Amino acid sequence: MSQNISQLPMYVIAESSSTRTEWSLVEGGQLVEHAITQGLNPFFQSRREISHSIRLELPEVFFKRRWSHIYFYGAGCSSAEKNKIVELSLVAQFKTPVTVMSDLLGAARGLLVREPGLACILGTGSNSCLYNGKEIVRNVRSLGFILGDEGSGAALGRIFLGDAMKGIAPAHLTNAFFSEFQITPDDVMDAVYNNASANRNLRSYSTFLSNHLDDDYVHDLIEQEFGRFFERNICQYERYKDYPVAFVGTVATTFSDILLEVAMQFDVTVQKIVRSSMPGLITYHTT
Repeated sequence: MSQNISQLPMYVIAESSSTRTEWSLVEGGQLVEHAITQGLNPFFQSRREISHSIRLELPEVFFKRRWSHIYFYGAGCSSAEKNKIVELSLVAQFKTPVTVMSDLLGAARGLLVREPGLACILGTGSNSCLYNGKEIVRNVRSLGFILGDEGSGAALGRIFLGDAMKGIAPAHLTNAFFSEFQITPDDVMDAVYNNASANRNLRSYSTFLSNHLDDDYVHDLIEQEFGRFFERNICQYERYKDYPVAFVGTVATTFSDILLEVAMQFDVTVQKIVRSSMPGLITYHTT
């Protein structure tokens, strides 16, 4: 006798960057509800703030019953202390068993499912890892948008803003940027140095570059920064050329043509470039 679908396990799978959180309610291996909320990061938000965001932004259908399990993959979820902040917030809202893991493991499982390879994030931040088909076996540390995050939206925004405010970027681009965003150099300084979400602000400014890819300055800036990502991250893995490499994130998809150009320069085989690893995560947890 076949199992009634109402008796099948129902999971909530969430994948969170510093910018946005993608939520999926999965029943019987099928996606039944999907939602997007703001990013959740225990480095920048308290337990109370995370709980408040979840309760106010998620559709009510996510709270209608007690699910089998919550699988949460998040930025900033890289230590027991930080993971506990997110776990307690989720348990308080869902009253359901919760497993909190890093966004990097989520990217690896979502990109490669159970195939070994190199999984890379290029979004607001950047990161990479060597994945054995189940767990991360090596990680070159990201170091965040001040010390690392090469190739990320935050890094691209930081470099462009620095060039624009020092008079290095072409004048027509600088003028177009300040006109489009309706801000002043002082506003930029405040957004970067007096804001806990500086990385998000830098990433939002980097979107300007996507509308000017025909400009040699913009193309060269992105190409050079992607080159830094390969040099300082991918090339640090032994035998990196032997592994398939996959990318997830808005920066990877927005600038995919340049990313593939740089990959060829490093003799790297790119298996896929996707905006979201959620479809792969659903496959990983339901098959």
